[in-house]
Amino acid sequence: MKRLISMAIAILAVVLGLAAWSNHLQQTQGATGDNTLNLYNWGDYIDPALITKFEKQTGYHVNVETFDSNEAMYTKIQQGGTSYDLAVPSEYMIEKMKKANMLIPLDKSKLTGMNNFGKSFLNQPFDPGNKYSIPYFWGTLGIIYNDKFVKPGAIQHWDDLWSPKYRNDIMLVDSARDILGFSLVSLGKSMNTTDAPTLQAAKAKLDQLSPNVKAVVADEIKMYMADNEAAIAVDWSGEASEMMSNNSHLHYIVPSEGSNLWFDNLVIPKTAKHFKAIYAFLNFMNNPKNAAQNTDYVGYATPNDKAKALLPKSVRNDKQFYPPQSVVDKSEVYKDLAPKTVGLYNDLFLEFKMFRN
Repeated sequence: MKRLISMAIAILAVVLGLAAWSNHLQQTQGATGDNTLNLYNWGDYIDPALITKFEKQTGYHVNVETFDSNEAMYTKIQQGGTSYDLAVPSEYMIEKMKKANMLIPLDKSKLTGMNNFGKSFLNQPFDPGNKYSIPYFWGTLGIIYNDKFVKPGAIQHWDDLWSPKYRNDIMLVDSARDILGFSLVSLGKSMNTTDAPTLQAAKAKLDQLSPNVKAVVADEIKMYMADNEAAIAVDWSGEASEMMSNNSHLHYIVPSEGSNLWFDNLVIPKTAKHFKAIYAFLNFMNNPKNAAQNTDYVGYATPNDKAKALLPKSVRNDKQFYPPQSVVDKSEVYKDLAPKTVGLYNDLFLEFKMFRN
């Protein structure tokens, strides 16, 4: 009898253990309870204090999972498996997700605060009428320089990077579209070109830049620049903001001839299940006070004009991160290019990296 009781206790323990593991697995891979919101976001791209505030105000629990590239995000959502309620793709990826029928249209009747956004951030070509997306952050591609090594005003244009005086002084972010992109702009061409000879010409000009390139790196670029390891870098405005917060000698400029203008956006994937939580969160993030707090934490530019008005004057008037409209007008938003063209960009960039002088 005692043996039977012991066996029953052991079986019960196993069952309870499996139940606990199943519950843990649900939480880590996207819980399905009605009080849950599963957010798929870039790393460190929302103030954790806002998540806590939202949970306390609404009673919803937020599960945050992160990705490190638009392509990784696309693949994970396309595969299914995890039921994400909200994701944060960039503009060209929204086009791609729309074509693949991976997004759910927004129910505008459930949204508040859409009139807080600047008109220039709405109704973009990648999502006319904002049928699927809500602006989250925006920024530019530009040049960071260290005034310990570069005289202020010495670099104003992309072509300045080719000067022989910057030999072995420049770090480039590891991104085919961006690096080939600024070479295209320096040639007076579109950053969205699909013309193979034009891309070959941009790559040939990049080859001429090779003696000046110290390294092509990813996130490490922020540490190197903050530690005075290079005089110049080409990177995104948000990354520049983080570098500058750690080194007062760093400055950021967007060449007046134009650059990439990017937008990250909140969308509802087809996998979404918790719609009450979704709209509660979207409206919470559209609130100017919350958007301003998020902007202060992340360091990127906010498209929410009413939130921008709450930021310190030194921030909202900083032309490094809120460039004049004349620069914005000359900049381009990336388009979703055909796989064959994307492959060509990647191949040319790989050649450049492999055979640098």
